[in-house]
Amino acid sequence: MNTARKSKLNTLLSTQPAGVVLASSWLADQGYSLDLQKQYRKSQWFDSIGKGALVRHGDPVDYLGGIYALQSQLGLTVHPAAKTALSMLGRSHYLKLATKKVQLFGGADDALPLWFQKHEWGLELDCKLSAFLPPELGLVEFEHKSFSVKISSPARAVMECLYLAPRFQPLLEVLELMEGLNNLRPTNVQKLLENCNSIKVKRLFLYLADKAGHDWLEYLKLDKVDLGSGKRAIVPNGIYVSKYQITVPRELEQHL
Repeated sequence: MNTARKSKLNTLLSTQPAGVVLASSWLADQGYSLDLQKQYRKSQWFDSIGKGALVRHGDPVDYLGGIYALQSQLGLTVHPAAKTALSMLGRSHYLKLATKKVQLFGGADDALPLWFQKHEWGLELDCKLSAFLPPELGLVEFEHKSFSVKISSPARAVMECLYLAPRFQPLLEVLELMEGLNNLRPTNVQKLLENCNSIKVKRLFLYLADKAGHDWLEYLKLDKVDLGSGKRAIVPNGIYVSKYQITVPRELEQHL
């Protein structure tokens, strides 16, 4: 390897954190041609983990190292979400979470690259692409190894749980999650509620916060939140809650 190529390699190794994926398209944009990337693989500086993705040779990379590439290199908003984010933030330790399943959310226009979908990360990844919230609203930085990724804040994570409910997420479990969120900032919740386009999510969020007895609920300006009109049946044959005009599971409404 000539001096110029070795200098470029050293620059790459010194500027990128360990434990992350390097997307080939991003590397090409940074001046590392596909031919040069091929030379790096041949010299065993990097290994391929699928078409379009490299990792440092022998570097253990988990799914968050892949998320780093999606967010920081490819400009996607895919992020750990819902119960996964709450677990990462230490908000759901009392729940029985499936440690082998990770819930991701992304914007409606995001498209997961095949290398991320097909690589064996050692756990199941479930990614929902939706526009029910602005894709970058309500995210927080999460430090992992030598890098950081964006994940859902507690308030956004609960809303993502409610987006999945009741088909993919039991509402009674979301109530347990909501009960632990007694210190949310009303301004952050307000912004999420005003920008959420799911009437179901907004009504359920307020209903569960009310049921949990959170003080921050009193500081919300609900006149600025579009809660829609008319009754909404979240489940059939449930109990109707007139205050929020929703029909919820009987065991949820009767839960003390």
